[in-house]
Amino acid sequence: MKKTIQTLIVAAFVVLTTATFGFAEYAAAGASNFPYFQLGALIVGGLIIISLKYKYQKMYTGEVVGAFALYTMLVALFTSPVIDAVKNMVS
Repeated sequence: MKKTIQTLIVAAFVVLTTATFGFAEYAAAGASNFPYFQLGALIVGGLIIISLKYKYQKMYTGEVVGAFALYTMLVALFTSPVIDAVKNMVS
């Protein structure tokens, strides 16, 4: 039972983080420049992390949530609105 509840917590975090990423990118870039590839990479990464958490019980829930949060930030860094913002800050 504990294994299932921890996996559900991780799954809820993955879904909420992915939805937040999608909303933020839609608000920043609009429908014409939406980063579908990054969204797909985020979904696949979330599914892999959830399956790893389910398979290996010794992983702490906080570690898994933190790893996915860092992965989300890494994926978000390589979207066009963020790259454009960095270009504007540098030049």
